[in-house]
Amino acid sequence: MTLAPNLHAADLPNGFVPQSLASAVSEEDVREAQDKWAAGVVDIGRVYREGEDYVARAAKHVDKLYAYDLGPVLFKPTLATDVPFRPTAQMALSYFVGGEIAEDRGFALKPWRSVRFGDQRISLRGQTALAMGLYLFTPYGTDAPTQVEFTFGYIRDAKGDLRINLHHSSMPFTPPLLQPIEGAIADG
Repeated sequence: MTLAPNLHAADLPNGFVPQSLASAVSEEDVREAQDKWAAGVVDIGRVYREGEDYVARAAKHVDKLYAYDLGPVLFKPTLATDVPFRPTAQMALSYFVGGEIAEDRGFALKPWRSVRFGDQRISLRGQTALAMGLYLFTPYGTDAPTQVEFTFGYIRDAKGDLRINLHHSSMPFTPPLLQPIEGAIADG
């Protein structure tokens, strides 16, 4: 991309970083963004337990880590059924702490003792990256984590930070128990 000599940063879309000015996303960048996300989820629960302003903490999590201010974010949370997609920051905030959407109970308020990203694959594409794999959520009172499948997409913002523009997570598929089909087995 060649910039015209009279083009100023103020003329660029909010948060846009010309490819020639930003470094390519690395696997280390992705893992650092994942660590921030995981620590943020744990910290929202801590703030809630301590009776502090957990909504403000969660809003900071969404504002700093998701790219809602840069363009569309595709967010499909694990425990969302009635309103499965969260195209706005307010709807994402509701998922983390409850509020705007009736089905939301505050996922981050569980609280979680630890959240960690496990086995995954990372695809690097210049200024963007995709990661798909498993993350593990361990609540207080147990050492048994809940395994969740995820896909995250990342873009670099004007400051060079990775921001989430795709977040899909779901519980692993559990096949139904096979039931005999009536009449499928002949008598006698």
